[in-house]
Amino acid sequence: MLHPQARALLRLIEEKGVPPTHTLSPAEARAFYLQRRTFVQPDPPEVGSVRELEAKGPAGTIPLRSYRPLGAPADAMLPVLVYYHGGGWVVGDLDTHDVLCRELCNLSGCAVIAVDYRLGPEHRFPAAVDDALAAARWVREEAAALKVDASRMAVGGDSAGGNLAAVVALAAREAGDLPIAFQLLIYPATDQRRGAPSHTTNGQGYLLTKESMDYYHDHYVADLARDLDWRASPLLHADHAKLPPAFVLTAGYDPLRDEGLQYAQKLSEAGSRASLVNFERQIHGFITMGRVIDEANVAVELCAGQLRRELNP
Repeated sequence: MLHPQARALLRLIEEKGVPPTHTLSPAEARAFYLQRRTFVQPDPPEVGSVRELEAKGPAGTIPLRSYRPLGAPADAMLPVLVYYHGGGWVVGDLDTHDVLCRELCNLSGCAVIAVDYRLGPEHRFPAAVDDALAAARWVREEAAALKVDASRMAVGGDSAGGNLAAVVALAAREAGDLPIAFQLLIYPATDQRRGAPSHTTNGQGYLLTKESMDYYHDHYVADLARDLDWRASPLLHADHAKLPPAFVLTAGYDPLRDEGLQYAQKLSEAGSRASLVNFERQIHGFITMGRVIDEANVAVELCAGQLRRELNP
């Protein structure tokens, strides 16, 4: 029941002899991931404004990119989404997710601030977590200058970015000084042990493979014992109560499908409000593939609608 457009994309990748990620060096994988966007992503929509910013981080400055929606007054205090890109904590940057951030910005009416956190293997766990949390704190502290409403701040991300968003929400609750209003978790990685059934059923043939998952993990988490740290595996936190409302989106042919399902269930069982939508016929990464997969555009609109509903009560 794989969507015909997803099947056609996978067939094209095979015919072109595209090398699997796990066969590339991190530098090669980053260049390829960036190059791939021109083939699968829609043209970048015009937004109201785009600014390059820097936040103070634990190891220097963290590059950010700020978006405001088309038609928004310059002085309007907008709700804001702090967004963490996907890429297995090894690849991806502000440019690979520029189109998605623009789409979410315009469709939700929210400001979006994308975070260029440090990547492995040069900067292993918990460097990305530290940067993700520092960036969210910086946005809250600079909210007035950024023309955003800190009381209506969401965190979100896809894949590795969804992992970071979930971790930031947990850390913010633990600290009690960083109110988060909403979590947007797009096929999040929530358990570094990689033992969910979908890792087996979807581990080959659907773009993100078991070998690539191991590649990303090993470049990010140096010590297997740290898989049990909730900052690496938010599913393993002992308490999922009193967390911000969450919208979890998964894909049926994704190795991470069950990790998203399990996380949404953990939240709901703990009394935290969580909704789960599974795009049954889709593959990992599809939300940034709107040029070739129509359901990607539906998924973006769905995520933006959830942001609009939660942050503009």
